[in-house]
Amino acid sequence: MKAFSATDVGMIRQVNQDFIYTSLEPVGNLPNLFVVADGMGGHAAGDFASRYGVTAMIEEISKDENFNPVKIIRNGISAANSAILDASLRDPELAGMGTTMVAATVLGDYLYVANVGDSRLYLMGDADITQITQDHSLIAEMVRIGELEQEDAEHHPDKNIITRAVGTEDNVQIDFFDLKVEKGQVFMLCSDGLYNMVEHDDIYRILKDTLNNKEGDPAAELMKAANAAGGKDNIGVIVVDPFGDEVE
Repeated sequence: MKAFSATDVGMIRQVNQDFIYTSLEPVGNLPNLFVVADGMGGHAAGDFASRYGVTAMIEEISKDENFNPVKIIRNGISAANSAILDASLRDPELAGMGTTMVAATVLGDYLYVANVGDSRLYLMGDADITQITQDHSLIAEMVRIGELEQEDAEHHPDKNIITRAVGTEDNVQIDFFDLKVEKGQVFMLCSDGLYNMVEHDDIYRILKDTLNNKEGDPAAELMKAANAAGGKDNIGVIVVDPFGDEVE
């Protein structure tokens, strides 16, 4: 297995509210773990929410005695939800904070994915790249029920309004996906600071070009592309080749 990760504040923001976590080693009973979180809140609250939430998630997973990856990740995200919510209730400066979260683990040749909010996981094969997760956002839901066309959603002024987040309510609703992965496929977790700045086809091209170059770093190149396009938001990205035989 090979993994690449990068995060950056971007060209406009002053604080990086994205937080990424990559472990090719076991975390509790999970053989590996990858997480991207995009915090929201005031100047410091969003930064705190993403980092604090992922830390609480890792702590919970590390001690979880389950072996079912869905249960383990569910418990981890639920622990993050409680930790963020409790902190926001204790400190008025953190009130209303929350974070998106997309997490993944690979067991054998199966990929298990969880997401809350609009951070995404994509799966790339030889011919295309496909979004596996579904955005929990106002605009994405309008597209799903047929009130808005996908091409109109890409540049809609309300596209950043999310309908679910970790740490904003007592109970968090999590989506789960599982799929078989094959040699030659890679997956990517990212925040909206990447996919809002870099077109779908360009993400695919950069991934293909850098992965074909054995010394290339796809996460770093995607981050550069987002900044070159304006870097209007923080960027967080993790690229994983489940069958790669070198560790970066």
